[in-house]
Amino acid sequence: MKRNRRISAVAALALAAIVTGTGTGFAATTTPSATPVATHAFDTAPATATATAPTRSFQGALPAPTGPYTAGEDVIHLTDASRPDPWVPSSGPRQLTVTMVYPAVPGTGTPAPYMTLGEAAGVLQRRKLPASSGVTPQTLAGVTTHAFDGARPQSGKHPLVVLSAAYENPRMTLTSLATDLASHGYVVALVGHTYEDSGETLANGQTSPCAICDGPAGLDFDAVAASRALDVSFVIDRLTHGNTAWHLAHLIDKHEIGMAGHSIGGAAAAATMIADPRVRAGVNMDGSFHPVPMPGQIDRPFLMLGAADNLSADGDNWGRTWPALGGYKKWLTVTGADHFSFSDLDLLLEEAGFPTAPLSPERGVAITREYVTAFFDRTLKGIHGPLLDGPSPTNPEVLFQHHHESDN
Repeated sequence: MKRNRRISAVAALALAAIVTGTGTGFAATTTPSATPVATHAFDTAPATATATAPTRSFQGALPAPTGPYTAGEDVIHLTDASRPDPWVPSSGPRQLTVTMVYPAVPGTGTPAPYMTLGEAAGVLQRRKLPASSGVTPQTLAGVTTHAFDGARPQSGKHPLVVLSAAYENPRMTLTSLATDLASHGYVVALVGHTYEDSGETLANGQTSPCAICDGPAGLDFDAVAASRALDVSFVIDRLTHGNTAWHLAHLIDKHEIGMAGHSIGGAAAAATMIADPRVRAGVNMDGSFHPVPMPGQIDRPFLMLGAADNLSADGDNWGRTWPALGGYKKWLTVTGADHFSFSDLDLLLEEAGFPTAPLSPERGVAITREYVTAFFDRTLKGIHGPLLDGPSPTNPEVLFQHHHESDN
């Protein structure tokens, strides 16, 4: 890698990923100020991040979905017998844990945990949270998600959206977006990319560690994105072909499939679109492209949604990508956002008492939900709302880049 980027303690004190290399997003390091900058998240956490010495009471809650439906939830486990695990070949065939979130009938099902205790313990072990934060495996697993296990599905067929999280971040860090999409009539597959994050609980009940997080500085993020594209195509196969892996697969309209990702997950969305023509629309949320697409490789709709700093960051990675995108496309930047404004992380950081980006975490989640949903409404459902046509007085933080070029 040409560069070794790390996120400051200010932006990433708690559950956030340590962004290494250019592959995991732009997240430029905050300039040193009154708050010391840590090279690793949590290096200075006890000294700088705890508001008070006594242990806090952490009770995290994600915002409720905004659509007419409830979000139902199911966790499924898939094994790709045709492919050894790319990071730990000795573990055998590639195993994936996938959370399915779907449009459901209000008042049915039971509240779903945010993650398993094993996954929560993995996050805390990776992030070295101070005990005074009040974040424990139990309180993290118990974050209110507004998703319901075993909820009764809405009838009909719905577009499928696959979500891919940031490097080092487990799949559930995109739960706010998943539940909102489900509430607006999408089936969502949150794919856990085993051995690439703080932990995914597999079919045998064991939680995988991160096999590549502490590897050499030159981790090949092109290879990570390409591997994720294989994961996603396999998941789509299992959800849409014949004897499917999910008992509610009949809800999926297999002709309307989109993908969104955060950080390296955004790069994976582009890589998946290049490799798999079934994915008809893609979103990259604040991630560098690995590799930068060539003209003609992506002629389907694509949305780039990121922090304002990305215009000049990372060697103009997005600027080089933009002209190569051949379909309907939008490039939106969000003033005051940081790398984790587009996931659940800033919100949970704030609830645990840590400093966050200038943009309020609630606004970050709301903007991400609103624009990603509007994009998929337009590209997968044919619903043309005004939100993507230009600047909106209700969302002054959202700026349109290259707007005159994007209305093709």
